[in-house]
Amino acid sequence: MKKHLAHETNTLISTSTTDRQIQLLATEMNIHLRELREKRRRYENGDQELKVAATNISHDLRTPLTAISGYLELLEQEEKSVAATQYLNTIKNRTDAMKELIEQLFHYSMITSSTEKPNLTVVSLNAVLEESISTYYSALVEKNIEPTITIPDEPINRFVDQQMLHRIFDNLLSNAIKYSDGDLHITLSPNGTISFMNTASSLTTIEVEKLFNRFYTVESARHSTGLGLSIVKSLVEQLNGQISTIFHNNQLTIALSFPKNNKSK
Repeated sequence: MKKHLAHETNTLISTSTTDRQIQLLATEMNIHLRELREKRRRYENGDQELKVAATNISHDLRTPLTAISGYLELLEQEEKSVAATQYLNTIKNRTDAMKELIEQLFHYSMITSSTEKPNLTVVSLNAVLEESISTYYSALVEKNIEPTITIPDEPINRFVDQQMLHRIFDNLLSNAIKYSDGDLHITLSPNGTISFMNTASSLTTIEVEKLFNRFYTVESARHSTGLGLSIVKSLVEQLNGQISTIFHNNQLTIALSFPKNNKSK
């Protein structure tokens, strides 16, 4: 029996044998392989349509939400009862949560459906990481998180998309704010590995395994969209990098690295 090799794992089988049993077996296998091809085609088309729809919907929802936020600001300036103030605060909190979800959904659908290649340039991991930490420092302090930062003085450069790298670090810092028990250790190793480690006693091993799944949230992160780490994973993969999680003794570590000689997919 000869099998024509191709890039697909479900390549149809052809045979030159005269053995009838082998011919019947090859025919039966080809029937199943064609079914698998069709299912995969439908899945890929459906997934792409879903991403496009998510982009359009999130874009359309921005305008009415902006108007709602504007009217809420006007209402805050009016005299109102204590009960009305509480109701207004509740509405504002829910509106802000919805705005965050829409923004994350928009960025996720744009990132995963985009056919544009990353804008690869030589970027200092040190500089981008320091800038992201500086941006989120006040938010960390508000959560009583005093980060321990270890960044070498010698520049560590990688061929990556700087905007993508910023978003990766920003989302990881935002994730730490949601799950940390009050500590955060950020380390950039001389070999280029970046790790974010914090105590997360509210998480379980099963939950950690699902953190990169889109729309997955845990009870301890009620205001999470479940898209932040999915975006991180997608961006890291687009930059040909690697990302992993380790959860041991309530310590959550997310580590990522990028190749020295990077080529976009």
